Amino acid sequence: MPETRTPRGRRGRGALAVALAVTLVSTACSGAGGGSSSDGTAITVLMVGNPQMEDLAKVTADNFTKDTGIEVRFTILPENELRDRVTQDVATQGGQYDVATIGAYEAPIWAQNDWLHELSSYADADTAYDKGDLLEPMVASLSGTDGKLYAAPFYGESSFLMYNKELFAAEGLTMPERPTWQQVAEFAEQLDDDAAGVSGICLRGLPGWGELFAPLTTVVNTFGGTWFEQDWTPKVDAPEFTAATKFYVDLLREHGQPGAPQSGFTECLNTFGQGKAAMWYDATSAAGTLEDPNASTVAGKVGYVYAPVDKTESSGWLWAWALAMPKTTKNADAAWKFISWATGKEYEQLVGSSLGWSRVPAGKRQSTYEIAEYRQSAEAFADITLKSIQEADPVSPGVQPRPALGVQFVGIPEFADLGTKVSQEVSAAIAGQTTVDQALADGQRLAEEAASNHR
Repeated sequence: MPETRTPRGRRGRGALAVALAVTLVSTACSGAGGGSSSDGTAITVLMVGNPQMEDLAKVTADNFTKDTGIEVRFTILPENELRDRVTQDVATQGGQYDVATIGAYEAPIWAQNDWLHELSSYADADTAYDKGDLLEPMVASLSGTDGKLYAAPFYGESSFLMYNKELFAAEGLTMPERPTWQQVAEFAEQLDDDAAGVSGICLRGLPGWGELFAPLTTVVNTFGGTWFEQDWTPKVDAPEFTAATKFYVDLLREHGQPGAPQSGFTECLNTFGQGKAAMWYDATSAAGTLEDPNASTVAGKVGYVYAPVDKTESSGWLWAWALAMPKTTKNADAAWKFISWATGKEYEQLVGSSLGWSRVPAGKRQSTYEIAEYRQSAEAFADITLKSIQEADPVSPGVQPRPALGVQFVGIPEFADLGTKVSQEVSAAIAGQTTVDQALADGQRLAEEAASNHR
């Protein structure tokens, strides 16, 4: 008997659904608890709870610790909690961690604040590390104004649109290589299927400048909007910013996943990976997990295309999760040994041979894309990932000149607070608790305050 499809609209249902839980993992390799040692025999590492980082925690004891004798004590946190913890520790010179995960946003700002050890001298002296093999966009995004490297990329990413090829084929739909956002919205409407428990699209709605506003700012960029004009005039309530945000909010409320206001990267990874969404726009780094049959029910069924656009030719973001060494560490040499191992070529070979080639933390080294086993495993997404990273333009990501670097963020210290507060308002709009106009009116006032520090 043919399946009866219920009406596709899902306005407001996300606010009523139960959100997927974010697992807070605190784990240790080669021993639990405790801090670093002053003699370099043990170090503490704070990491974001993404699949690639969790893989790192799994293999460290039997490989790095076995070879070096250095015990590594990990703390793994969800993205928002990680940012709060690492910022508090580094900014206050707490000295709790020898190595910390930071991103392309933090690295140049923290370098300017003299919070981090520069890593160029270590990398240049370590000939086996092959610093020259690192992709230039990653090096540039993690360097200070002095040109020195302040964090080593663990993996790099841009953003692209992922879609379930089986669902598209069942409806006779063809995804273009470079879709527009309007096309994406039309596909979402056609594929949204309440009866089957399949959403038309999954998008982040979880508050956080690096959660909700990572994808949303790229939508703002390609719709012609910007957080600030070149002279620091705030444009958060401008027509283009408003149109992009309303488009995003409406798309989520009408055809997005249940619990959208509580959905971040991890929740969408689970939703799409379980076949419960027809499309997902997010980080290119997600592909490795999606193509792992042990972690995903859609492995081999996913298509990958460039980030959707409106007024620009491309719109993918540029990001690196990287390992940095706070100035407060008393174990700099041991910390570099770990950083160089975790971000080096041999580690990629280890992950590929022991965990699966699709799980290699890619997007940081040119040589990765020359490994035959990796290219075969990542055939569906390797080339588009590399091209998306190369196309990303942190200097001019939209239609107008910008006052600071960044595609999905504004490279100023104030943006973390600004982006997070505005994201809370937009997330509330997704939940139906406020309007986009009200959220962005409040955001404009906050942006005015941030801009006053730079005029």
